[in-house]
Amino acid sequence: MPTTTDAPVPARAAAGPDRPRADLRGAPFPGAGRVPETLRDTLPGGGPGFVSLARAEAAGIARFDDLPVSLKILAEDALRHGETEAAAAIAARRRDVAVRLRPGRILMQDSSGIPVLADLAALRDEAPAGVPVEPLIPVDLVVDHSVEVDRHGTPDAQDENLALEFARNAERYRFLRWAERAFSALRVVPPGRGICHQMNLEVLAQVVTVRDGIARPDTMLGTDSHSTMVNALGVLGWGVGGIEALSAMLGRAVVMRLPPVLGVRLLNRMPPGATATDLALTLTALLRRHGVVETVVEFFGPGLAALRLPDRATVANMAPEYGATMGFFPVDGETLDYLRLTGRDAAHVALVEAYAKAQGLWHAAEGRRFDETLEFDLAEIAPSVAGPSRPAQRLGLSAVPDSLPPTNRCRPAAGPIRDGDVAIAAITSCTNTANTDAMLRAGLLARAARARGLTAKPWVKASLSPGSRVVTHVLAAAGLLDDLAALGFALVGHGCMTCMGNSGPLAPEVEAAIRSENLAVAAVLSGNRNFEGRIHPLVRAAYLASPPLVVAYALAGDMRRDLSRDPVGVGKDGRPVMLADLWPDDATVAAAAAVVTPEGYAARAATAFDGPPAWTAIAAPEGPRFAWEPGSQFMRPPPFAAGRLAAPAVTGDIRGARILALLGDDVTTDHISPVSRIPPDSEAAAWLIAHGETAAGLQSYSARRVNHEVMARGAFANLRLRNRLVPEREGGFTRLTPGGAITTIHAAARQYRDAGTPMVVVAGRNYGAGSARDWAAKGTRILGVAAVLAESFERIHRANLVALGVLPLQLAAGQGPASLGLDGFETVDLAGLAALRPGGTATARFHRADGSVVEAPVRCRIDTEEEAADLAGGGVLPVVRRGLAGAPGGPTA
Repeated sequence: MPTTTDAPVPARAAAGPDRPRADLRGAPFPGAGRVPETLRDTLPGGGPGFVSLARAEAAGIARFDDLPVSLKILAEDALRHGETEAAAAIAARRRDVAVRLRPGRILMQDSSGIPVLADLAALRDEAPAGVPVEPLIPVDLVVDHSVEVDRHGTPDAQDENLALEFARNAERYRFLRWAERAFSALRVVPPGRGICHQMNLEVLAQVVTVRDGIARPDTMLGTDSHSTMVNALGVLGWGVGGIEALSAMLGRAVVMRLPPVLGVRLLNRMPPGATATDLALTLTALLRRHGVVETVVEFFGPGLAALRLPDRATVANMAPEYGATMGFFPVDGETLDYLRLTGRDAAHVALVEAYAKAQGLWHAAEGRRFDETLEFDLAEIAPSVAGPSRPAQRLGLSAVPDSLPPTNRCRPAAGPIRDGDVAIAAITSCTNTANTDAMLRAGLLARAARARGLTAKPWVKASLSPGSRVVTHVLAAAGLLDDLAALGFALVGHGCMTCMGNSGPLAPEVEAAIRSENLAVAAVLSGNRNFEGRIHPLVRAAYLASPPLVVAYALAGDMRRDLSRDPVGVGKDGRPVMLADLWPDDATVAAAAAVVTPEGYAARAATAFDGPPAWTAIAAPEGPRFAWEPGSQFMRPPPFAAGRLAAPAVTGDIRGARILALLGDDVTTDHISPVSRIPPDSEAAAWLIAHGETAAGLQSYSARRVNHEVMARGAFANLRLRNRLVPEREGGFTRLTPGGAITTIHAAARQYRDAGTPMVVVAGRNYGAGSARDWAAKGTRILGVAAVLAESFERIHRANLVALGVLPLQLAAGQGPASLGLDGFETVDLAGLAALRPGGTATARFHRADGSVVEAPVRCRIDTEEEAADLAGGGVLPVVRRGLAGAPGGPTA
C-alpha cells in the first residue's frame, strides 16, 4: 500500500480530474446501436432534445401510449441506448426477455454505503496499475444510520447524541472523508442533516435531468429498501443490495425480468382527520394479502388529485412492506407544486412539466393498460396502527389490546413497568416525518395535551428525531417544538435512530424489571418496520402509528387500552381526556401549515452538504488507495472481491448437505443479519474482546459492517431467531447433525466447513423480507452456505444471494419445511444443478435418519443469464475483479 498523509478534506468534494475509469458496461442488448434521428424530438419553446416514445410509436417500433408510466420510463431508457428490440419487448410485456436499466444515479446511507465503498476500495486495490476504479454515475451518500438515542428528554439531547456519534464512528467517518476525495463522483451529506430518503425527496431528486443536451427521466437505485419513497415524485427507482449498487456504479446495467404492473385506482378523498399513516398501513395490509412481490404498483385514478405529495411519499416509502418493487405515482400538478414548495427553481419545474407532458409521463386518470387493477376508496380510511411484529398487521384502535403477546402471568408485574406498557414512543423515520401535516398534527395534539396537564408516563422513553431539519424548523416556527418537549418528546437528532433500532438504552430500572419479570412490553413509533427485536432487544411488541398517535400512546403509557373509547389520561381538572378531545381538526392543521414555505426548504437545502465542526475537523488520509489499518476492528479489507471466501461457486449437484438452519415463514434480513447492539455474551463480542475491545465499546453490528470477522459471527444471531432445529430456545443456535449437540450457527458452520460438508438453509414463505441488507447474503456466503431453499423469496434478498454466489431455490407453494415434515436432521441432495438454467427446475431429496426420503421439486431463482454467469463466477465482485484484469469470465452486462 502507498503511504498516505493526513490532510483536511473540503466540506464538498470537487469533481476530480479526467482519468481512466473501469468501464464494465459490456455488450449491449441485441439490436442496440445509435438512436435514430427519427426518434429525436425537441421540447416546446426551444428546450432540450429528448428521445420520443411518440416518434418511436410512429416509426412502428411498438405501441407505447397506453403503457403504465413506470414501463414508459424503462422503454425510454432502452430507446435512448439504441435498444429498440428491448423497447418493443417492454411494450409487448414479454416476460421471457430480460430488460436493462442504466440508472442515472445511486443513493446510499452510511450503514449500507460504507461497506459498498469499502468493497470499491478493495476492488481498486485489486485492479491492475493504471486502472483506477471509479463510479461512472453520480453517487450520493447520506450519513443518517449511525446516530443513537443515548440522551433524550433534555434540551441538549441532540448535541450530546451527535457528539457520541462522532466519538463512536471516528474510523468510519475518517474513511468517508477519504472516499469523498478519492472518488470524484461521490458526494457525502454529513451527519445531522437528515435521512437519505427525505433528503432525496427535498433536495437530491430532479425528476427530469438533462445530460449532453438530452432530457431524460431521473432514475436511481438506492442501497436502502425504502429508496422507493422517491417514487412519489414520479422518479423510477428502488432498493437494491450494496453489491448490485456497486455493479451499477461501474457501468453494469441492471438486468431483470420485466415486472408485472398492478394499477391501484384511487377513488374519492381521505375523511377528515385521517393521516397518511392510516392510508399507508391500510394499503400495506391490502397489498400484502393480494401479493405484489416483484411487482410494480402504480397509483392512478380520480382520487390521486386529492392526495398531497407528502401523503404519496408515505405510501411509496412503504413499498417494501407491501412487497412491491415500487409504489409509483406519475407526475401531475401536485408534483410540480411540491417541487416549487421545496425550493426547486422555476425553470426546472417548467422543464419537468414540459418533458412529462411531451413524453406521455403525465398522470392520466384512465387509459393505461395494467396487468391487473384494484380499486381503493380513500374515503374508507380509518385510524390505524400495525403490529405487534409485522407492518402488514393493520389494526383498528379497538383491536390493539387483544394483539399484545400473551403472557402466563396471573397478576400484574411488580416494579416500574408492566406487560403491555409502552417502553418506547418515538416520532421517527422518513416514512412520516417528511409529512409536515402529520408532524404539525402531532405538535398540535401535544399542545392540547399540555394544556390539560398531561405528559408521557415516566416509564416511556419518548423521542423526536425528524428526517430533515426543515421539519424541526416548521415545528419551531409554529411554536410546537416546546409543546412536544414538554410532554417528553424533545429533539434527539436528525437521523433514522429508533426506526432502525438505534433506540438506545432504556432506564436501568426499566431494563432490570423487563429482564427479571420477562415482561412483554411495547414500542410505538412512526416508522416503517416493527419486526421482533428490531426496535430494542428487550421490547417484544412494536406498533407502527402516525406521529400524533405516537404522542397519544405515550400519554396513555400502555397498549392495553382502546383509545377509540378509553381515555388517554386524566386532565389536571380530574376529568378523563379522550383522544377526540386532543385530535386537531384539518382546518387547525392547515392554519399551522402557513409556516411551511419554499424559503424554509431552500435555506436548508443550501447547507445540506455542510457538516458540523466535528465533521470538517476530521483529518482524512489522501491518495487513491485507502490505507487499511492492520489492527482496526471497524475497517478491515473485505474478502469478497479478492475471492477469499470458503464457500465455492455452485457448479454441480450437491450431495450430503446438512441443514444449518430450519426456519419458518417471514424470516427477515434482521433475523439473518441484525443491526442491533452486539450482546456481551455473543460470539461477536468474544472475538472483539479477544482482539482488544472493551465490553463497553462493543457497539452495534451496523457499525462493524466492514469487519467481516464480526459480521460472520453475527450471521443468524438475532436474539429472536427461531431455528426449528432448536425449538426450545431463541437466538443464533442450531444442532450439529447427526449427533444433536447444540452450538451456535457460526460454530456449526465452521465445523461443517472443516469436515468438507456442504450446507443449506431451509425456510418457508417470504424469506429475506425487510431491509436491503446485503450482509444478510454476505453472512450466508461467508458461513459457507451453498444454497437456500425457501417457499418464496423477497425480491432484494434473492438478488443479493445470487450476487454473493449463493443459489436460491424455491420450493413449490405449500411445500415448506412444515408440510414436508422436515426436522432438520435430514441430509440433503440437490440433483440437476449442473444443467440448471434461469427458471429451471431441480430436485431436492431429504434423507431421513430412518432411511426414508422426501423428494421435492425446486425452481431455480436465477432469473437471467447474467445472474447465471455471476453465480458461476462466484458472485458479482469476483466477476468484476476478473473483468478489471481483462480475464475470461468478466462482466457481460
